[in-house]
Amino acid sequence: MAVSDDTEDRGTFKGALNDRVYDYIVSQIVVGAFALNARLPTEMQLAEKLSVSRPVVRQALGRLKDDGLVVSRQGAGTFVVRRPAHQVFSFADVGSIADIQKCFVFRMAVESEAAALAATEHDAASLQHLEQALGDLERVLKGGTGGIDEDIAFHQAVAAAADNRFFLSTMAAVASQIRVGISLNRSLTLQQPASRRSAVLTEHRAIYEAIASRDTAGARSAMHQHLENARLRIFEGGEF
Repeated sequence: MAVSDDTEDRGTFKGALNDRVYDYIVSQIVVGAFALNARLPTEMQLAEKLSVSRPVVRQALGRLKDDGLVVSRQGAGTFVVRRPAHQVFSFADVGSIADIQKCFVFRMAVESEAAALAATEHDAASLQHLEQALGDLERVLKGGTGGIDEDIAFHQAVAAAADNRFFLSTMAAVASQIRVGISLNRSLTLQQPASRRSAVLTEHRAIYEAIASRDTAGARSAMHQHLENARLRIFEGGEF
């Protein structure tokens, strides 16, 4: 039975419906049911299949366009242009990809400001700790291993350098979600050419260098760009 428009207008529930449509389309692209370069079902067909309204479908499609998975072609419909690797669902149950994406958006807001504050508030000890964390991450990634704990440690060191315990507390509150996102990204990175690992290291190094030089705007921008890149890397395709 279709959910009424009145019910869907309730913000949280409408958001949940939006996530459901989003996750459904992503899962169908991953398993190949919606093939690369193929046209998606119409908004009306998706709305009927998933028992939601067309505006909810339209919102989900808009997010998929922003993520680079689909494109609209005037008069022809919406087409799949990128197919994520199967590992996406090895690390996240179907139905949670939208939450992983939202966690990255949340981190962009919080950690970008933590990096900016770290640029002005760090002392010699916290900067040394951050430098050590960067060195540990570089060592494991250059060695071709996972680096999940080292990646988390680097971001925690940035938060610690901001000298505000609420940044660390906020990160601790979403620690499990952060780990899932980093684990997924690291798994996909290790299956890509070495140039991808190099890009990840360059992003972390840019964050460190901006903080070390007390470049507030640069630190904020470097962290935001790194997390946005990490979010989008989830959708990079693999070999099938």
